[in-house]
Amino acid sequence: MNKAVGGYFELELPSETSSYYPEALRFQSARASFYALLCAGRPRKVWMPHYVCDSMLGPLDKAGVEVSFYSINEDFSVRDEINLHPGEWIFYVNYFGVCSNRQREILKKFNSEQVVFDHSQAFFAPPLDCLATIYSPRKFFGIPDGGLLITKLPIPEPEETDDGSIQRSLHLLKRLAGTPESGYADYQAAEKTLEDFRYRKMSVLTENLLSRIDYESARLKRNENFRFLHKELGFHNRLELDIEAIDGALCYPFFKNLKGLREELIGQRVFTPTYWAACRSRVKVESLEYALVDSLIPIPCDQRYSGKDYGAAMSIINRSIGSE
Repeated sequence: MNKAVGGYFELELPSETSSYYPEALRFQSARASFYALLCAGRPRKVWMPHYVCDSMLGPLDKAGVEVSFYSINEDFSVRDEINLHPGEWIFYVNYFGVCSNRQREILKKFNSEQVVFDHSQAFFAPPLDCLATIYSPRKFFGIPDGGLLITKLPIPEPEETDDGSIQRSLHLLKRLAGTPESGYADYQAAEKTLEDFRYRKMSVLTENLLSRIDYESARLKRNENFRFLHKELGFHNRLELDIEAIDGALCYPFFKNLKGLREELIGQRVFTPTYWAACRSRVKVESLEYALVDSLIPIPCDQRYSGKDYGAAMSIINRSIGSE
């Protein structure tokens, strides 16, 4: 088909850049990527962490794969002794993008052909030598959807292309033109549509948006913000973070039992999500996972911000620490 000449303009975007993971298969979401992997690999069982988003359990149920859960330690290492039998996989999350050292330990302990790494929170962490790595770029950039899968398994490209991206973009435009509050309901509606994880090829819109991102600038700014926050809060953080091994993290995970801190931050428009409340139904109240849901504050450190933007958050956190 000839390229159209003239007519109305499309949304103006920066010039194209190179793809960050050109070898990746492109799907409409991370959970769709996982479902495609399960359908291709047909594992007998997958070991999943208790502390995981329930959205990654749906594909296992749909594929008819048995699930066993394991617990983690405070350094995000695997706590339980797992005897990984033939035909079984272990699924490990690079939590908040701060777990690269733990991943290397896992590869020393288990057969790499049975290891699946979830990099939904670790976009800038390169794939390691394992069965598969899953990425969710919309957690790092202003795009409506999209999932990336890097795997050794032969998986054919989906015949169907996702066509829902335009409908999922309203919250992005509202935030660009106004406030995060104005588009929050649209954001929730967009997330709801991604519960359908029948795998489809990434949309043309999302492909276009991903090809225009200044990845290096985003990575460096995240590192700068992460180091700033760690300098301010590291002494009070229950998590021991290896700064030198962290690159382009999702957020700064501040873990300390400070009652009411999250609510006070949100009241001052410092939006910190709760990860993953549903996991409390799988663990004991005294478990680490339960404490992480209640007390871990993921402070945004992304490319939109710099040190001067954290004044209100630092005041609230320091006051909360001082009143212990």
